[in-house]
Amino acid sequence: MEKLVLSGSPHIKAPRTTKSIMIDVCVALLPATVVGIVFFGLNALITMIISVVGAFAAELIWKMAFMRKNFRQFAAEFDFTSIVTGMLIGMNMPPLVDWYIPLIADFFAVWIVKMLFGGTGRNIVNPAIAGRVFVFLSFGIVAANGFVEPIVTGNGTFTDVVVAGSTPLGSLFMNGEFTATNMQLFLGTVPGCIGETSALALIVGGLYLVVRRVIDIRWPVIYIAVTGLLTVAIKGFDFTWFLPSILSGGLMLGAIFMATDYVTTPNTTWGNVIYFVALGVITAVLRCNNGTEVVSFAILLMNLVVPIIDKYIFPRPFGHVKQPKAKKQKAVKEGE
Repeated sequence: MEKLVLSGSPHIKAPRTTKSIMIDVCVALLPATVVGIVFFGLNALITMIISVVGAFAAELIWKMAFMRKNFRQFAAEFDFTSIVTGMLIGMNMPPLVDWYIPLIADFFAVWIVKMLFGGTGRNIVNPAIAGRVFVFLSFGIVAANGFVEPIVTGNGTFTDVVVAGSTPLGSLFMNGEFTATNMQLFLGTVPGCIGETSALALIVGGLYLVVRRVIDIRWPVIYIAVTGLLTVAIKGFDFTWFLPSILSGGLMLGAIFMATDYVTTPNTTWGNVIYFVALGVITAVLRCNNGTEVVSFAILLMNLVVPIIDKYIFPRPFGHVKQPKAKKQKAVKEGE
């Protein structure tokens, strides 16, 4: 009896742990991170370092100051979730953003959204999304100094950084101007946030997660496809809008890495179908109506709807037999 260990459910033994999954997500985010740093230069590198270190420091300070853990205890239970949060927040920042903005987003995401609700697995919305939206609303515009053109030109040489007025998505949905080719959008040689411009790098990371069985490929594909097809429908069934609408902005980054968060998505297959279709509808409709990127807001909104989805769509237990309604039972008794 001395060897008996009491613990809470679920009592499942598996090689995959939260830590191993988060490490896989970090690896999957590296292609887009590296491309963003190469395309946007030293500013992007500094922003990413500040964001990752800030998220790590936020969790360390919380656990040592408020939970009275020493560093050895912290290191033993560290699961890399704060590193993922820091990477995602940094990737959602423009290269010229003021240094303190990703730090504020980090501490809001880790302290308010994650730790106050009980830590890993208990947050009701995605921490990185909430942190990004918080600084966006607090500072009016995250890109306080504007977006920048990539510093890598077509022949691979470096040029001066040029401040850009808007991203291709802004030009597309606000003015109907196709300011970048589909190939430029696919490769990422366009203005935008550090980690969202290169669809190619994001897809590579997403395929890695699919191969590692961290995410189900159906869900990001549904989100992206619904967004593109509904945009085409809204624009008078003009299919020239399809590729620009799915390759521009933060759709790929949000669909692959943030909307698929285990904690903030439904528990059932049909629940996920509803969730990701709704994400696509909200994203397409709001983009076409206000001309700005709304992926973060769409995901945050649907995170809050997940408990309702899970309440009404839940797994049917094996061998379950649906009970007749009370009225039918009463009619049967009266007939007897």
